[in-house]
Amino acid sequence: MLKKIRTATAIIALSSAAVFSTINTANASAPILGDLLAKGNTPSLAPMLKQVLPGVVNISVKGKKDVQGFSIPDEFKFMFPGMGDAFGFGDGRTQQREFRALGSGVIINAAESLVVTNNHVIDGADEIKVQLSDSREFNAKLIGRDSHTDLALLKLENAKNLTQIDMADSDELEVGDFAIAIGNPYGLGQTVTSGIVSALGRTGLNIENIENFIQTDAAINSGNSGGALIDLSGKLIGINTAIMAPSGGNIGIGFAIPANMVKTVTAQILKYGEVKRGLLGVQGTELNADLANSFGYDQSTGAFVNEVIKDSGADKAGIKSGDIITAINGKKVKSFAALRAEIATQRAGNEITVTVFRDGKYQDIKVKLSSDATQKVSAKDSQEISPAFAGASFANSEKGGVEVTDVVKGSVASMFGLRKGDIIIGVNRTDVNTLHDLKTTLEKEKGKISAIKINRNGTILYITLR
Repeated sequence: MLKKIRTATAIIALSSAAVFSTINTANASAPILGDLLAKGNTPSLAPMLKQVLPGVVNISVKGKKDVQGFSIPDEFKFMFPGMGDAFGFGDGRTQQREFRALGSGVIINAAESLVVTNNHVIDGADEIKVQLSDSREFNAKLIGRDSHTDLALLKLENAKNLTQIDMADSDELEVGDFAIAIGNPYGLGQTVTSGIVSALGRTGLNIENIENFIQTDAAINSGNSGGALIDLSGKLIGINTAIMAPSGGNIGIGFAIPANMVKTVTAQILKYGEVKRGLLGVQGTELNADLANSFGYDQSTGAFVNEVIKDSGADKAGIKSGDIITAINGKKVKSFAALRAEIATQRAGNEITVTVFRDGKYQDIKVKLSSDATQKVSAKDSQEISPAFAGASFANSEKGGVEVTDVVKGSVASMFGLRKGDIIIGVNRTDVNTLHDLKTTLEKEKGKISAIKINRNGTILYITLR
């Protein structure tokens, strides 16, 4: 079973996945809540679950991953003859090792045999098999995936008589709504647990690059990744993705990707084979009472615009620093993190309506989203970011952060300790997602000592710059 610890506080991606099925309206009408809770004279979820469980599947994968060997000093190699050739260790070479993993998934389109799961469940897989609740097993083909939201879309080969799970409008969820989790924890098979929606719009967990999670206390564990979080009517409200587990087990804090995000991302994957997300072109911060009052704004929700990126869609449309973004396409924006998550589901080239509060008035602004294409900085230009980076080349990483794509031997960057493959994810206490973030953050910190946070092959370390 995959177990992926994302942060020091042990937020674990639920690597076993269960496939959610939407209730196939061709086979069954949407159940009435009163019927779901009635089993004779005893309240029960069993009638609803009988219709939903066939839509949740178990996923097993096989593949190969690189494993870095360690180097044995020359003077000791005589003690381990042939070790490097036999095992790939001792000479520092990278070897490929086979891995197996379990997970969950949800059937979201029975007619097209489409299953959604987490990207981390199938990442690196050469073979994907899906088992239904009736023990039928199918090979699955990867249609596409999006690492930023940790979603992947699969198609079952030669599958018939499937049951799908319909998606609810996750924007209608409220804290306190009942939630039921279905998945394949620890490879045990289909397991159902219940709880409530504990919180909405959870961000800043560093689980994924784009975060807008539903938090629930329904018990979910390793193996539930890709499984379903449903409401009492049997509709999909989220895809279970991670848990906070300081001791490695469930403590009642689980996270799911909202159904509306799943819907927009999978629609792009199905149509284009990828997610080409649009860029609004603003930098901002969360709105607090003091900031709102100083701008004459009497609401507690919204996204404050600190900066508008030159020549971006926002800049061309006339959005200004100091604006408070209150809605996108008429949908209320609760925070800057929620704004970022909403824009991330929009495709480049889409025209959206941004409602802003400016000078005591609300106004709607039409914005055409620009392309969030990968930016690059060559070794000869890198010193413009920081003199300490001279000799290094950079590019935006697909998984978030700035990747060091090359380091010239003997350069200033190499002496500071940068290595090819490093991912810069922060400066001091500020997260870094793009080259623009890195540049602007270092400019603000100019003249100070900066601690550059780096992810190096899964290990977090810091390099200090003066």
